[in-house]
Amino acid sequence: MARRRLTATEVDLGVVRQRALLVGTGIGTRDVEAAEASLEELALLTDTAGAEPVELVLQRRDLPDPATYIGSGKARELQDLADALDIDLVVFDDELTPAQQRNLERLFNVDVVDRVALILDIFAQHARSQEGMVQVELAQLRYRLPRLRGRGNQLSQQGAGIGTRGPGETLLEVDRRRILSRVSKLERDLDRLAKNRDTQRKGRRRSALSTLALVGYTNAGKSTLLNRMTGADVLVEDRLFSTLDPTTRRLRLSGGETVLVSDTVGFVQRLPHQLVESFRSTLEEVVDADLLLHVVDAGSPDAEQQIVAVHAVLREIGADAVPELLVLNKGDVAAPGDVKALLGAHPDAVVVSAITGEGVTVLLDTIGARIRALAPIVELLVPYERGDVVAALHREGEVLVEVHAEGGTRVRARIPGVTLPRFDDFIVTHRP
Repeated sequence: MARRRLTATEVDLGVVRQRALLVGTGIGTRDVEAAEASLEELALLTDTAGAEPVELVLQRRDLPDPATYIGSGKARELQDLADALDIDLVVFDDELTPAQQRNLERLFNVDVVDRVALILDIFAQHARSQEGMVQVELAQLRYRLPRLRGRGNQLSQQGAGIGTRGPGETLLEVDRRRILSRVSKLERDLDRLAKNRDTQRKGRRRSALSTLALVGYTNAGKSTLLNRMTGADVLVEDRLFSTLDPTTRRLRLSGGETVLVSDTVGFVQRLPHQLVESFRSTLEEVVDADLLLHVVDAGSPDAEQQIVAVHAVLREIGADAVPELLVLNKGDVAAPGDVKALLGAHPDAVVVSAITGEGVTVLLDTIGARIRALAPIVELLVPYERGDVVAALHREGEVLVEVHAEGGTRVRARIPGVTLPRFDDFIVTHRP
């Protein structure tokens, strides 16, 4: 039974929400519960993208079928289900090969997208800055390029709905050569924007302030926590991936130190490699940080799996060696048993509520202690006439010992690495 594809106007204006059939196989997951949790997350992603999840189907498989991913028999069964439910979009929880996607679209006679295309579409809807739009379009092009072959008449008209829109020019009317040309231009644009961002980071490093980066699973409450700690007015929405463009604010800690804290894009299980590559310059904010504040939704039943997913992305971008402080957010609504279990597994974590402010003072104290503990310990001999240097050591570091000795004041102190060169002339010994 053939069904009319939704027009771009209908979808973009919200006149009609696509009715979506969601399909998961659990390939690569440890158990049924993990597969079901991944499929439920796919439903949230689908809703965020603007479609209505009508039915969720889980078919356990050890290996994908090369032609249809789910096997011809299961595909025909789902085709009948899609016809009965008047489905106009089928979303797979795993990445499909170009051949699998083409075969499934011919079978279902509706749009078929995978988890990667779905997340790319969400990013395309939320990108606002020039850098964000360039990053998203580049990721979409890299994803779509191998899928051009064999799509025939579909390339002659603009598509509508999830998996077809983007922040730049329409992609379905351009051939492979033009797409490659566009990719080259976007890569040059991104290199230029990355250099600008690197210049900004160098400027912040010269300011001798320690830097923090908020990381975590999407919708864990990072932006809300940033607003609570700094009084910022970063956009907060109860939806996935509401923050794409990093925001940096000054934060004054309880000990009087000032640090810089940056909000970053939320992570998700199996974050598309194309996005990680395209957002690499943005994610370097994380790599260059002195301390990561890993924000976790303490009330999520999948909190531990989300922690693992965030660590996987950190490893991919080379930030797994950056010191981390786990922040268990939403402590006001999380079940006490869940919070206790997380603290049992992560005893150094801090429990907060970004909404009510509960625990934030303890968090700021802990951040200050961790920042100071990361600073190297140095011993200095400061001439008595240089009282200004001793005052600066108290102001910008943590003085551990201060005694009057022959030739001047001998000081042992923790001094942040960015500030350390200012005291080179007075350093006697230096140890990490």
